[in-house]
Amino acid sequence: MAKKKEVKVSEILSDVVIKGLQDLKGENIVIVDLSKIKNAVCDNFIICTGTSSTHVSALAGSAEKEVRTTLNEKPWKREGFGNSEWIILDYVNTVVHVFQEESRSFYNLDGLWADAKITKIEDQ
Repeated sequence: MAKKKEVKVSEILSDVVIKGLQDLKGENIVIVDLSKIKNAVCDNFIICTGTSSTHVSALAGSAEKEVRTTLNEKPWKREGFGNSEWIILDYVNTVVHVFQEESRSFYNLDGLWADAKITKIEDQ
């Protein structure tokens, strides 16, 4: 008998968040799997780039709405909507980071967690 693959809650949440980001043409989406990193703050980071403050805000709003309508979940914390250079949606086990290009380069979360497994999501 074939064993069923166990699907983690964070994987389901990640898929839903990514759909919300892709719906509004989020760029350079990656999943940083922190689940095997000692002392990591969560299981996953989802990192995405928007082209302007308006786009970043819309991307975060789309991801948040997709999660709310699909999974009936709200973020534990949300920050950054004031200037929309870097918006964080914290779902405890999964943290979504939506950046403008300059801020993403400056903070370099992709490089900071380079020892984690990083999965690039193809642009649609």
